Amino acid sequence: MIKPYLYVQKSKGKGRGVFTTEDIPAGTRIETSPVLVLDHEDTVLADRTFLHNYIFLWGDDESESCIALGFCSIYNHDYTPNCKYEMDFEEETMSIITRRAIKKGEELLINYNGVPTSKDPLWFDIKSDTPEPKKAKKTKEKKK
Repeated sequence: MIKPYLYVQKSKGKGRGVFTTEDIPAGTRIETSPVLVLDHEDTVLADRTFLHNYIFLWGDDESESCIALGFCSIYNHDYTPNCKYEMDFEEETMSIITRRAIKKGEELLINYNGVPTSKDPLWFDIKSDTPEPKKAKKTKEKKK
């Protein structure tokens, strides 16, 4: 189940992301999608490919991983996310739930560490939407 007001589009500096065409109240389950569970051996193999950036650790001991179907693997990371994800190990599903009210056009974000308040570093450098200040160009003095 993916709410019909969700859509994927390019997100500045982040590749693709998930956005909404409607305001969404806090506490709304906006997606529940099946997952493909990878055993430990397949997780090791997937970690050696581009899939490493799209898989989630799975199981109580996190010895496995999963590929979430639907939009789940497209949500971008933020350390102050407006959504969280929940995993159901028995049903083999992953759900996305809003943590606060979301405005129309806003990007939906999760914390890749699993815990929405976690500030632990990730496996990649986070790109900021804030541009770096431009450095002044050195000018050569003109000879007279």
